[in-house]
Amino acid sequence: QVQLVESGGGLVQAGGSLRLSCAASGSIFSINNMAWYRQAPGKQRELVAAISSGGSTNYADSVKGRFTISRDNAKNTVYLQMNTLKPEDTAVYYCNAHIVNTWSISADYWGQGTQVTVSS
Repeated sequence: QVQLVESGGGLVQAGGSLRLSCAASGSIFSINNMAWYRQAPGKQRELVAAISSGGSTNYADSVKGRFTISRDNAKNTVYLQMNTLKPEDTAVYYCNAHIVNTWSISADYWGQGTQVTVSS
């Protein structure tokens, strides 16, 4: 059983920074793409940033230049460094990973979500 556990959310003032972490554990053979999504109340869940197994990254236009996604394959962990936070960044942030387990079955997994609140 694969599990993604997120940490690092919290309350921060506008202009501040937070670093989110998402660690995968369980019967993992490999992890392909990893990504961060967010969902604000009344809004659709949106892709914030993604990173491939080879390190290629993609960002939503709204966070380009402010957020950085990275991964530590040895730790099965993906990070989201969020700088110059804005109130509109307030949302629940979800980690997503496409994982191949030790039985060679691939699937998408989701973290439990971590709240990020940016005050103005």
